[in-house]
Amino acid sequence: MAGHGTRGRSGRRPTLEEVAVLAGVGRGTVSRVINGSPRVSDATRAAVEAAVAELGYVPNTAARALAANRTDAIALVVPEPETRFFAEPYFSEMLRGVGAELAETEMQLLLIFAGGDRERRRLAQYLAAHRVDGVLLVSVHAADPLPDLLAQLDIPTVISGPRSERETLPSVDSDNHGGGRSAVEHLIARGRRRIATITGPFDVYGAQRRIDGYRAALRDAGREVDEALIVPGDFTEEGGRRAMARLLDLRPEVDAVFAASDVMAAGARQALRAAGRRIPEDVALAGYDDSVIARHMDPPLTSVRQPIEEMGRAMIDLLLEEIADHRPAASRGLDRRQVVLRTELMVRASS
Repeated sequence: MAGHGTRGRSGRRPTLEEVAVLAGVGRGTVSRVINGSPRVSDATRAAVEAAVAELGYVPNTAARALAANRTDAIALVVPEPETRFFAEPYFSEMLRGVGAELAETEMQLLLIFAGGDRERRRLAQYLAAHRVDGVLLVSVHAADPLPDLLAQLDIPTVISGPRSERETLPSVDSDNHGGGRSAVEHLIARGRRRIATITGPFDVYGAQRRIDGYRAALRDAGREVDEALIVPGDFTEEGGRRAMARLLDLRPEVDAVFAASDVMAAGARQALRAAGRRIPEDVALAGYDDSVIARHMDPPLTSVRQPIEEMGRAMIDLLLEEIADHRPAASRGLDRRQVVLRTELMVRASS
């Protein structure tokens, strides 16, 4: 009988996916039952528990708990300075989504900053001691060593956006390409001819994808891409102000700007006002995130809405699945899931 022991019908250890199929539910629902979440109906919980019993499924988390290695804690790691975390609405909305979803479980959340080499070394020692069951990595740059370190330590990890198109770790992101494209298509439809973009850091894959969307929209409209209209920024207000000032020096005829974040758009607005340019009469302005900044700017900012809070919730769901069905790194291959959520352009008076 399949329920005896810990081997499935094929003689190997049954997986979370097999439990989900037998119970007629999704992986996320199985992981919620295993992790004690109350967000499951009694009937669904009974179906999952019956499938677990029939297959003889033993969650890796249970084995770790028996070995006294379970911590019931998750770390949200931000490899950025604390000043940036508290200055950008993106991080607070992400934290809100993570906290709301985790509140449905017995897990505790640890917020850890790792913006410098010293903090990263201290974090590496902390994680090597397996003091958390899983890690959420937010705002990851291409050369950041933390994702590879976590893979080596065999700690379940989910990141907020892949590092490249070849990402092997599970990730949750918004459709950065589609978002950037929709903003520029809107500016084109408004009759703007010289559309610039203030980018995020080039070593952030999501920022690259927003640039790709900018380029695609221009090319599909039969326009050439003027590289002088692509000015790098750093997702900060001061970075947006500097980039806009540089744009006005290089291309004073610019009549529209897509900033890759609302924070940078706020900085660009300062530079435009200082130069006597009216928004949107002289220069139309669009941002990205649809944060509280966008809604309270003067004029209100057209912005690409990415569902940040929903992204935080999805990261927790994915991480709980990873923890519930954790396998050795050598057996993972390239089957990690990349979740991409839709964006929506919110049109306001700035464009």
